Amino acid sequence: MLNLEHLELRFGEKEVLRDCSLSLAPGGHLAVMGPSGCGKTSLLRIALGLQIPDAGSVSVSAKRAAAVFQEPRLLPWSTALENVMLVLSSPTAREDALFRLRQVELEEAAGLYPDELSGGMQQRVSLARALAVRPDFLVLDEPLKGMDEALAERMRALLLRETKGVALLLATHDREEAAALGCRILYYRDGQFLPAGE
Repeated sequence: MLNLEHLELRFGEKEVLRDCSLSLAPGGHLAVMGPSGCGKTSLLRIALGLQIPDAGSVSVSAKRAAAVFQEPRLLPWSTALENVMLVLSSPTAREDALFRLRQVELEEAAGLYPDELSGGMQQRVSLARALAVRPDFLVLDEPLKGMDEALAERMRALLLRETKGVALLLATHDREEAAALGCRILYYRDGQFLPAGE
């Protein structure tokens, strides 16, 4: 599904990735953990083809990829419903989008625009949009940011149900979140992966 081999990435003098390799099998769940600013987001962007590494190889065999970024990336001129419908083209797109908003407990906010939603609500619209793709490869970058613990727990349960058989790549600071989503954990620091426990 995903193979990243010997990745190198620099931003000016800063070495972000240094000989990094990882593989993710179809249906596998993998979490990358590490301190803020260590390069987790850059790694995810490379996996999605949004960032070109300075060296190394990237192989992705997904048919449908989707992502939830730290920032929701919603179109400000579109309602919550329209933002989810963006990724749908079937005759039942509206009903499918409403179903996804219902899953993230936002059906009543379908007609609201992003600036009328809290940060956590925007993040849930982004999550609904990603799930609407029905991806076989899902990338999540701290996807539950801005949600209280009770809501985050319900969203984790939803993600666990919806990602059975889906390759999942997660960046998180939360070990419990990684465990709740059934992830194998890779620790990441100073541009490299570390053995468990370091």
